[in-house]
Amino acid sequence: MKLQRTLTYIISAFWCLGALAQENTTPEEETNDSVTEYKQRYGLRVGADLSRLIQSFADDNYSGLEIVADYRLNYRWYAAAELGYEEKITEEDYYTFTTTGNYIKLGGDYNSYDNWFGMENIISLGFRYGFSTFSQDVSEYTPFPGNPYWNETASGTTEAILQEHSGLSAHWLEFVLGMKVELVHNVFLGGSVRLNYMITDKAADNFPNLWVPGFNKITDGSSIGMGYNYSLTYLIPLYKKSKSSKKENDTKEEAPTELN
Repeated sequence: MKLQRTLTYIISAFWCLGALAQENTTPEEETNDSVTEYKQRYGLRVGADLSRLIQSFADDNYSGLEIVADYRLNYRWYAAAELGYEEKITEEDYYTFTTTGNYIKLGGDYNSYDNWFGMENIISLGFRYGFSTFSQDVSEYTPFPGNPYWNETASGTTEAILQEHSGLSAHWLEFVLGMKVELVHNVFLGGSVRLNYMITDKAADNFPNLWVPGFNKITDGSSIGMGYNYSLTYLIPLYKKSKSSKKENDTKEEAPTELN
């Protein structure tokens, strides 16, 4: 519940920022009837996930970094990617283990938001394909007799479990709801919530994957997970395309204009 309240607060804050930006911007078509088009910026936006940086400083059991990027394809669609590294110590009643690995997510975002003339904020629906390679180093483990999940007795196979299990991997899909608001010229504050679906994962023979870099916690008996991020990114403009002050179809865009 605490995480849900935090995510709701973050998304609400971004929404308010976007609303304030709109209120302080007068549409060009009202202030100057002679202006009929706006040169929208196309290029590469790159930055970092702030949530992982903050967690790395606040949580002694976690360290991580995620680089985020997107590239504008047309008026609505953006190609998107995230590349990251995570290391997390998980401590439970019967085991303690450290997960270390890298991941990459590739996909796209569709901007469903109709900006006022001259603005380029984003409210997007998107998807990602995620892939992670990682290892799990089990430092403490106590067999729990009669637990059908572990399927072992008190004598168990503890020695075989207490080691580093490497060569692990996972593949999953993500459905993304996100927002980006331009704070100052070319600088965007963004946030997203993600619903994850595990496609397949390769686990050790005698220890399951309970936490996967990029995916987060895996719940026993379920392939569904949740995630979120909030990012600070910078747009590197490469060229511009004309956008009419009136609502128009994507197919009506003019040829690119190179930036000076």
